Parts: sequence; structure tokens; C-alpha cells
Amino acid sequence: MSKKSYKKSKKNSGLRIFLKVVLVLLIILLIFFASVTMMAYSKLSKINYVKIENIEINEGVSEQLKGYRNIVLFGVDARANTYDNTRSDCIIIASINQDTKDVKLTSIYRDTYVNIDGHGYDKITHAYAYGGPELAINTINKNFDLNISEFVAVNFDAVVDIIDTIGGVNIAIESDELKYINDYIGAVDQQMGRKTARITKTGTQNLSGVQALAYSRIRYTAGGDYKRTERMRDVLNAGFNKIKTLGVGKLNNLADILLPKVYTNVGSSEILSLIPEVAQYNVIASIGWPYEVKGITLDRWYGVPVTLESNVKKLHEELFGNDGYEVSDRVKEYSEGIIKKTGYR
Repeated sequence: MSKKSYKKSKKNSGLRIFLKVVLVLLIILLIFFASVTMMAYSKLSKINYVKIENIEINEGVSEQLKGYRNIVLFGVDARANTYDNTRSDCIIIASINQDTKDVKLTSIYRDTYVNIDGHGYDKITHAYAYGGPELAINTINKNFDLNISEFVAVNFDAVVDIIDTIGGVNIAIESDELKYINDYIGAVDQQMGRKTARITKTGTQNLSGVQALAYSRIRYTAGGDYKRTERMRDVLNAGFNKIKTLGVGKLNNLADILLPKVYTNVGSSEILSLIPEVAQYNVIASIGWPYEVKGITLDRWYGVPVTLESNVKKLHEELFGNDGYEVSDRVKEYSEGIIKKTGYR
């Protein structure tokens, strides 16, 4: 694995990335709890409902994944309240075991080289820009043998207020992160016209919205972008657990801030029907994908899964316990196409 080359090839992404979508799982919890306490069809009506016309799933996948609900969480590269014509700089798949209620989170690296219908081989982040959530979902399903039919998307401008509303999140700051988090706090403050306290010590501490966003952007420690996506998932898990403890008043405030900024194809009735299950959810694992990746510069830089087939096989073994998983013919086809384009096998 060439993680160093992956890190070196990443461009400075400014304020684009983080809790935009990482907090989407928190959003889902919020919606469920708020609706319980307030019978909030009126609250849920604030969500932006997006109709998805056509979901494509590779042959045999639905049978393989019976008992699992996979929802994709998109963080889009935009600060306006919109969901289309923009890249998904953060992609997280929440895989829910419907029997055990265990949840596993998988971050897909934005520069991953995949096949996008109508556009050939390209970065997975571009699928959302080319065709919105429908093309992005179908790209994930076809390249990874998944059965996703539901999405939630949120953009940058909701992030800081969400974290502040829930009273911050507890995160352990390591010594090699201390310098970088303060640099990023300064950058976020400048962008948003705020003045935020710097972090002065290592160890577990409560981070505000600006501080948590800054933490999520750290990329220059060991592990590069791989470690950055891990930080995103750590904040998600911390927020997920905290929302379970919030009272009605704070949930109401959070709903008012957040729901108008959410885009999803999960309807209000479906959300309400899931209320009894959500309190039982337990995030037990976070994964970065691809496992094996090499950088290549063609017309631009890409992160190439080496190979797509072997990475998908390992993903199914880790997420769903499908030991010896045999990928679909379509994944094999795409994997061979990537090898021909890059020479990496």
C-alpha cells in the first residue's frame, strides 16, 4: 500500500470536508428522536425530499446482503443550501445489521478511481457532480456490490452550529495533532468570521463546532488522508452517542437548525417507522476504503484500488462476514478495466 504517495498527492481542500456528512448519522438520530418527542411531522416537513427514479444493484447482491440496510451519507462541496451540481467530498456508508442493530461505517476516499456510467473511469467524488445522488448511489452499488437505495446529504454550513448545539464532542488530541488543529482553527475562524479558543493541551477534551471541524481537517500527521477520514468517523461516533443523551429542548433546537439543510430520499413516514430501532443502534467499527491503493497521475491524480476486485472482496468479508466472497461479474469487469487503464494489478 502506498499511503505516503496518497497523502502527498492530495491537494489542500480548504474548508470543504468534514462533518458535512459525517454528522449525517447524527442527523438521522436527531430526526428520529425529535419526531418521537414532538410528533413532528411538521418538523420532518422541513427536510428536503429528493425523489430517486432508478436504483441499480448488481445481479445476486440483494440476496447476499439480506438482513443489512446500507445508507450512504454524502458531504457535498458547497456552502449554499443545495445538494446537486457539486462534488461529494465526503462519502460514508452506514451498514446496519438489522438483527443485531450494529452499525459499521465505511469512508470511501474521494479520489478513488472507479467506473462512472456515461463518464468512464474517474474519481468517485465526481459522480455526485455529474448526476446527483442517483448517479452517485449507482456508482457505489455497481463498483462495490452494494444494495444502497437511501441517501442523506448535508453541506458545509450546518457543521459548526450542529456541534455547538449538542454541546461539543469529546475527542482525544494527540501530540502530533496539536499544532495542526490550531492552524486549522485559525483558518475556520477567518472563513466564518469567528474567534475561537486554541487547544493548549493533549488528551481528551470537549471540542466546540469550530474546533471539531478543524480537528477533522488534519491531514499531515502519519496516515495522511486515511487518518483524516478516521478522525471524521471518530467525531461522528462521539456525536452519535451524545445525541442519545440530549433532552427534548436541545433536540428541538437541533432540529430547527439542521432539518432545512438535509437532503434525503427517506420519507417522513419511513423515518417515523424506524423510531423504535434507532436507540438500539451501536457503532462498532469504522473502515477506510480502499484498503490497498496506489496513486497515479493521468489527466490528474487518482487513488487506484489495487485491485478493485480484491478490495471489494475484503470489504464484504469485513462488513458482512461473507468469508470467501465472490464479486459480481460487473465488479470483475470494472476491475480489469482499471488494470488496463493504470497497469496496477
